[in-house]
Amino acid sequence: MKRLRGSRPAGPPPRPSIEPVRAQRRASNSGIIMVAGQKVALGRLHRHQTVTVTVSETTLAIELTDGDIKVVRRTTTQPVRSIKGQRPRIATSVS
Repeated sequence: MKRLRGSRPAGPPPRPSIEPVRAQRRASNSGIIMVAGQKVALGRLHRHQTVTVTVSETTLAIELTDGDIKVVRRTTTQPVRSIKGQRPRIATSVS
């Protein structure tokens, strides 16, 4: 039996998740994070801090370490590719 090129399984296509996606990001030296292809400036006050971002279809809700929540409108339609981005690198030993 030959398989057709570009064929898809029968039935409706899978539906994307309706609930928001939660991701973690570590702010850069200048306090910037990138989620779903969108850069968000948090400020130098938050540099090197790990924040949790709730990504919905239209907004990014960023939970800052001091308890505040910053809500930013999404400008991209790209999906979230990684849940944990830029984890801190710790050297095990110094030679």
